[in-house]
Amino acid sequence: MRLNFSLFRHSRTMHQGNQSISKFFLLGLTVGSEQQKLIFMLFLCMYLVTMVGNLLIILAIINDAHLHSPMYFFLANLSFNDICFTTTTIPKMLADIPSQSPTISFAGCLTQMYFFMLLVDLDNFLLAAMAYDRYVAICHPLHYAALLNPKRCALLVVTPWVISNLVSILHLSLLSLLTICDQRKIPHFFCDLEPILRLACSDTQINDLTVLVAGGAVIFIPFTFIIVSYAIICCTVLGVTSAKGKWRTFSTCGSHLSAVALFYGSIVGVYFLPSSAYSAERDKVAAIIYTIVTPMMNPFIYSLRNKDMKGALRRLFSKKTFFWRWLALP
Repeated sequence: MRLNFSLFRHSRTMHQGNQSISKFFLLGLTVGSEQQKLIFMLFLCMYLVTMVGNLLIILAIINDAHLHSPMYFFLANLSFNDICFTTTTIPKMLADIPSQSPTISFAGCLTQMYFFMLLVDLDNFLLAAMAYDRYVAICHPLHYAALLNPKRCALLVVTPWVISNLVSILHLSLLSLLTICDQRKIPHFFCDLEPILRLACSDTQINDLTVLVAGGAVIFIPFTFIIVSYAIICCTVLGVTSAKGKWRTFSTCGSHLSAVALFYGSIVGVYFLPSSAYSAERDKVAAIIYTIVTPMMNPFIYSLRNKDMKGALRRLFSKKTFFWRWLALP
C-alpha cells in the first residue's frame, strides 16, 4: 500500500498549464430532467440485481458442500470481483445523474481508475482460470484433483491479483507525469484511461505504448489461453462417439463461453479498435455493457444453465425460509 500512497502524493505534481488540477467534469450521462428519474431507476435496479445475484452465487457456493470444487471456487471469486467492479463506477454514476455539472476530484479520479483497471484485469484472468478448469475436467478427468489441487487454485487467484495491481500502478505512474490541457471535461461516466489520455497536452507515446503492450498482454494472453483451451476441448469432444455424450460434455462449457463472448466483445470494442474509429458514444455504450450488463448477467448465465447451482440456490432459499419462520415463532 505504501507504493500506492506515494503514487497519489506524486500525482499532485500533475498540472493543467501552470495550475494544479483539483477536479474533472464527467459528462458521460448528462441527461434531461425528464429522463433523470427513468435513467436513475434503471441503473439502480441493474446495480441491485448485480449485487444480489452475485452475492447469492457466493452464498450458495459457500453453503453447499457439493459446490466445494475448483470450478465453483473460481466462480465465487468471479462473483466477488463483479461486485467490487460495479461498485467502483455505478454508485458515483448514480450520484452524478441528478447533478447539472458532475465532478470528481483528481485524487478520486486516480483511485477510481486504479480499482477499475485492477478489477477488469482480474476478470480476464479469472475467465482464463475457469477455461483451464473446463480443459482439465474434460481432457484430463483422471488427473483433475491433482492438477487443480487447493494450492494451485489459490495460486491461480493470487497471482492475477499481483499482476493486475502492478499493471494498474504502472499506468497511473505514467499518467501522473503528463500535463493536462485547459479542457478538463471527460466525455464518460467514470474516469477511464483512454478519455484521460485525450486531455493531455504533453506527449502520450509512452502511455499509448504501455496500453498497447501491458494492457494488450493482460487481455490477449488470457483470451488466447481461453481460445486454445476450447480448441483442445472441441477436439476431445469430437472424439466422443455418442451424440448425447458430445452434447452433455460440451454443455458444461456453455455458460462460460457466453460470459467470455459478452465480456471480450465489449472490451475489444472500446480499447482495440483503431484510434481513427474512436467514438465517445460507442465507448460509453460498450463500457455500460462490460461494467453493468456483464456483471449483472453472469449470475443468470451461471445459474440458469447449471443444475448443481440451481439446486444449491433452492437449498439456500429453503434454509433461509426456515430461519425466518423460526424467528417468527412466538
